[in-house]
Amino acid sequence: MKNVWIICRKELKSYFASPIAYGLMAFFAAISGYFFYVAVAIFVRRGMESQMMGRGMPMDMGEWIVRPLLMNISVIGLFLIPMITMRLFAEEKRTGTIELLATSPVRDAEIILGKWVAALLLYLSILGVSALNFSFLFLYGKPDWRPMLVGYLGLILQGGCLLALGTFISTTTRNQIIAGTATFAVCLLLWVLDWVSSYETAAWARVVSYLSVVTHFETFAKGVLEIKDIVFYLSMIFFGLFLTARSMESLRWRA
Repeated sequence: MKNVWIICRKELKSYFASPIAYGLMAFFAAISGYFFYVAVAIFVRRGMESQMMGRGMPMDMGEWIVRPLLMNISVIGLFLIPMITMRLFAEEKRTGTIELLATSPVRDAEIILGKWVAALLLYLSILGVSALNFSFLFLYGKPDWRPMLVGYLGLILQGGCLLALGTFISTTTRNQIIAGTATFAVCLLLWVLDWVSSYETAAWARVVSYLSVVTHFETFAKGVLEIKDIVFYLSMIFFGLFLTARSMESLRWRA
């Protein structure tokens, strides 16, 4: 684990030594802040309209603010994750340092885990920005914090899944733009796979819909923790890292 941590720290330093991390945080803060503002504005307006019409039914803050915001944050991740993973191995191949990694005494699994963990930590740092928005809900209201934790667990698992696939794609090219574009295409495809279930009910359609990351995140956004969704994300993380290991093995043989 020592080598994993060394590689992880190196990657994190490269992120924060350049404008990459700060640019992604600023982009995420601006977009998520706008989504939060809109969700709160709609919640307040609907609440005032309800009172003016004489309805005393309290509105669910989790349903009107927390859940939509979590879903929107997961959409933002489709754009952030390719930017995080595109340089992991593509930059090493472009500069020629991939040969040093491939021929070093460090095991492939340690290299892969170190880079993936660094990408995940950066993603967690970016998600932490959105926690500032939710803090305002506790200042002016009494929302249930448990669905929020479940929702963030879903965001972390979904992010880890897509980061693992992006890590694999980064090993297949030396061009960061190509790696980022391909990762975004894969992330978008995994996002829209569940659309097939809206017009098809055959067995193959259910299988395709099951592979969609949205299908498994919706339960987390509702504050529901289900083992099958956790198993899906963990399986996808393992699958992505396994493909990365096979790709690294081929690089080592060629080196």
